[in-house]
Amino acid sequence: MKKTILPFLLLISSTVFSQSLKKYPVSKSGCSYYNYCDAKFDISKSTDSSDIYTGECVAADVTYGIICVKLLNPVADLQMAEDLLIAYMDFLKQNFEITSAAGYGKGHRLNSNENTRGIIDYWKDKDNNNWKVKGWTDGKYIGVLYAYNLKTLPEQKVNVFLDGLRLPEAK
Repeated sequence: MKKTILPFLLLISSTVFSQSLKKYPVSKSGCSYYNYCDAKFDISKSTDSSDIYTGECVAADVTYGIICVKLLNPVADLQMAEDLLIAYMDFLKQNFEITSAAGYGKGHRLNSNENTRGIIDYWKDKDNNNWKVKGWTDGKYIGVLYAYNLKTLPEQKVNVFLDGLRLPEAK
């Protein structure tokens, strides 16, 4: 009996620790995020020369992704920044071949910070993947975090990830 319990306990503990939440930097953007896996980032430029950092990784059959845009021209008005975030998420829907969306839920604040704006949405893509997406902005950065898979997403884990973006502190 003891010989079967020990391997079982080792299996459980390795599973728990392999899916623990850790803080990772978003490359050299200044942003960081909490995730269950370490994404490798690609860096590119937008048409206005803003820096774009994109990364994905997979944990427990869920793909977790983050896009961080360091805006070349910051937007001081938070309503305009939120509108820019919505336009960017509309752009992403086309790139990710999204076929249906629930509609944006507004009014979110990152860590209760009134100088941020956040929106959430649920998507389905052409391959029938279920997506949960949350976008954040402070007018200097746009961060979009998403999780998807073919099954029902583990809501609690995904919610922790989607709220795990950390923007650079104002100087």
